[in-house]
This record gives sequence, C-alpha cells and structure tokens, in this order.
Amino acid sequence: MRILTADEIRRVEQKCFEDYSTEAELMLRAGTACFEAMTEKYDMVNKRVLVLCGNGKNAGDGFVIARLLWCYGADAKIVLCDKEPSIAEPLKYYNEAISSGVEVTQSLDFTDCDYIVDCIFGIGFHGEPRAPFDKVFEAVNASGATVISVDTPSGTDATTGKVCANCIKADFTIAISTLKYCHILPPANSYCGETVTVNIGIPEDCYEGEYVNTIEKSDVKAMFKNRDKNANKGDFGHQLNICGSYKMFGAAVIAAEAALRSGAGLVKVTVPETAYPLVASHLTQPIFNPVLNNEEGTFSKYAAAGILSDTDWADSIVLGCGMGVNDDTREITEAVLRGAKCPVILDADGINCIKESISILKEIKVPIVLTPHPGEMARLISKQVAEIQESRIEFAADFAKENKIILVLKGANTVVTDGYSVFVNTTGNPGMAMGGSGDMLSGMIGALVAQGLSPFDAAKAAVYIHGLCGDLCAQIKSKRGMLVCDMTEQLGALMSDFE
Repeated sequence: MRILTADEIRRVEQKCFEDYSTEAELMLRAGTACFEAMTEKYDMVNKRVLVLCGNGKNAGDGFVIARLLWCYGADAKIVLCDKEPSIAEPLKYYNEAISSGVEVTQSLDFTDCDYIVDCIFGIGFHGEPRAPFDKVFEAVNASGATVISVDTPSGTDATTGKVCANCIKADFTIAISTLKYCHILPPANSYCGETVTVNIGIPEDCYEGEYVNTIEKSDVKAMFKNRDKNANKGDFGHQLNICGSYKMFGAAVIAAEAALRSGAGLVKVTVPETAYPLVASHLTQPIFNPVLNNEEGTFSKYAAAGILSDTDWADSIVLGCGMGVNDDTREITEAVLRGAKCPVILDADGINCIKESISILKEIKVPIVLTPHPGEMARLISKQVAEIQESRIEFAADFAKENKIILVLKGANTVVTDGYSVFVNTTGNPGMAMGGSGDMLSGMIGALVAQGLSPFDAAKAAVYIHGLCGDLCAQIKSKRGMLVCDMTEQLGALMSDFE
C-alpha cells in the first residue's frame, strides 16, 4: 500500500478531478466509505455521536458522515468548530444534512457523548492550532468518548508526522485512499490508534511517480516457493552466525533459533570459547565453532583465521549480535566484511564496531544488510535519536543510497530501503521492544537469504513476519508478558502461512 505526503495526495486528487470526477462526487464517496468503516467497527445505533467539522474540505466528509449516521439510527449532531462552511462542496452536504434532520451546534460540551468523529482538519493541518481549535482539541481529549479521526487526527502533520500541543488522540483513524506519513512516523503514529484505509475509487493512473509503500502479506507470500519433495538440507542454505560473548551469549542463541525456525538448512554458530558451553546448553541443532576469546570474554583478534575459514561455506552471514565492542571485535568485524563471499547481515555490536570506520561499507563487494535501531543509527551519522525519529525515512534512504547497502531501521513501523525503494512495516507492537528482538530479526533475515531470497526481499519478508509473530505472541501472552523465546517458539508454526 502506498504512503503519500499531503502534497502527493493533493496531486492525485487533482488528477482525478481533471479526468474522472468532480470534487463533490469524490467527497460523497469519501464520506460514505468512512461511514461504512466506522459502523463496521462500532455499533453506533442509538449512540450519541458528535461530528466535529472545521471550515475546510475535510468538513465536507463530516457532513456526509453525519447525515448517514442520522439515517442509520445514531443520535448524530454536527459540531461547527469555527463557522458555517463557505466552500461550495462542503456547503452542499451541510445543507443536505440539515435537511435530513441533523442538528447543528457549536457547544464544546463533549462530556455526554459516546463517539466523536474528528473531521476538523485532515491533511491540511500544520503548526499549532489557532483559537478556537485549541480549545476544541482540549475538549476532545478530555471527553472520554471514543474518537474516530477521518483521514488524519487533527493536530498531526500529514507529511512530517509532527504533532501540535493537545493533538487529538484517536482510537480509530480512517485513512482515505492511502496512508499518509503521519500514520507511520513518530510521534503522530501514536495518536492514530488503529488505522484502516478505505478505497474511494481513485483510478490507478492518477498515481504518478514513485511512492513509499507498506510491506504487504501477499507480496511476502509471493517470495516463497514450495519446497521440492526430494530436497535435502543443502538445498536450504548454509548460514554462518558470528555472534555472542560470555556476557551476552543469549544473542547467539536467539539468532540461531530464529534462523532454524525460519527454514535455514544448516546453521553454524561461531562463538568465543568462553561462551560455547552456555550457548550449546540451549541449542542442539546447529554446528558449533568455538574460537579463541580475549580476557573480556569476546572474540579474540587471533580467532580471525578460524572464523574466516568458514566464509566460503556460507550462503549468508549474521555478524554482531551480542558480540561486544572492543579493539578485537572491531578487527574481527572488518575482517569478516572484507573476506565475505556472500551477503552479510550486520547487527547490533557489529554496527557499533564500524562506527569509526563507516567508509568500509563502500568498499565491500557483497550485499550488506544493516539493521540499526534508532540509537545505533544516530551514532552512525552523528545525530540525536530525536532527529532520527523525526525523519526516519529520509535518513534511512539517504544512508542506504550513499553506502550502497540495504538498511533496516528498526522500531515502530520499521523502514526497509535500498536507497531507491522504501518500504514501511505495519506489523508488530510495543511488546517487542525488549532485548533480543533484534537478534531474532537478524537470524531470520540471514535464513531467508540463505534460502535464496534477495537480501532486499529477505529483509522485507523477515521484518513483516517478525512483526506478525510479535502480534501473535501479544495476543497469547500480552504485550507486557511476552518474551523473545515466546516469539521464536511461535515462529515455526507461523511460517506455515507462507508455504
């Protein structure tokens, strides 16, 4: 699914007006589609519903919704937050709503309503609200009603994802035609609640140019081929995991477990000798290669030869999970990157190890998938985490393009990009925000690469399935109670959805 800025969707709609329909026709379709989405979600018959409208075109959708709710059996009223409409199309539907019997009020007493439908601004909002809208926003958030926002919650910037003071916090947002950036970028994405998209019949040829897209399950399923009846373990790839240390052996366990449950044929786990007993006590299926450790319990630089000897064997390499950061691990990381003959998934401490030598990425001849969280991304490009979060897509795409890598910028709505195409994930939940979740993802990406997916497709598929697995575990265990081991246990069965 496409994700558009405010200007991009305006151009799409203008193209539709020029070639296919009037603004009034499109407004009616938008209001009708939103009415259908909200009444499918909620039982609004005999419920008190306040439809809040401003003085722009988003109000037109609201007037259509108010009339349809009234006819449907809801006790619906229009709340004019500013003044009566003056634009022709909204005025038409305002008059139709009044003619149907819908009451109009300007009262900001929202204490005795069941639902509030927010049609105040839509994609036109930016900056801070002027009076009287500042008071309206406060009243909505203090009402205790279920809030439904049409297209975007009022107070969010559709393009940047920024929010104003007292931004309306929706329980349910109905995006019209496509998602907007505020639905997937922080902090606005946390104000949207559950988000659905409705199709209002804009023809495909109105969408001109390249857009950011969401990762869709149908696209992920299409990446997987049926396994041949006569296949053997060698047909599903050799994955080399260079991960773990004495203090962080769990990262190696999680990455290997995730790789195995994602279908890798053979997984070799290379760990420092001091961590080997700990890792081996939790895993039985992988091949192990214990190598020299230093006094910190991490890889010793003298282990390089033993590690590099396996690079010819591997179809994918996962490097860095729980590895620790010191002079020895920096040397090991650079040696593996330079010696690799297959795609490398560089995660966690592997990323931190190249922070001071980031130019090495441009020298590597094999595909690299980098999987930073916002803190690691901030360190890589000398920015603050808040800056990264404000411009996740731009920073991710620019970095990937400059360094000729695939970047997976983790977090809510993980971004996957090769610098040219950008995809945003919509699966996952806050319960996954815990140590080890990223190690699991790296193991999954490596396994899909080993099985023959392109690194870009593997990253997209793994990110989507990883989030889906988190959503499943949240239903079973709760967001607070779920563990990464719960996710890896569910992963194997979940993969059946993609066979």
